[in-house]
Amino acid sequence: MGDSGGWAAMRERRLAEPGAAEAYDAARLAFELGRSVRELRERRGWSQAQLATASGMTQSAVVRFEAGGTVPTLPVLERLAAALNVRLKVGFEAGDAVA
Repeated sequence: MGDSGGWAAMRERRLAEPGAAEAYDAARLAFELGRSVRELRERRGWSQAQLATASGMTQSAVVRFEAGGTVPTLPVLERLAAALNVRLKVGFEAGDAVA
């Protein structure tokens, strides 16, 4: 294999492509939401099947969500929050300045 600058260089080239940064941010957000729901579910001592039943979802949908495989809609987040007995908080925070 030729030297193409390694993993970091390839990542930078990919992120420079149109739409790549937005897709990366969406994937990061989906992963973080999934991790948060998994942590809440585990604190309750629930299985994924129990959360699915309580939220009106299928177990496979819960599995995909917790793995960060889907970007959820607000109604899905509201159903999960209600099932887990937590309040859904959606907002905006100041980010790093982009030049």
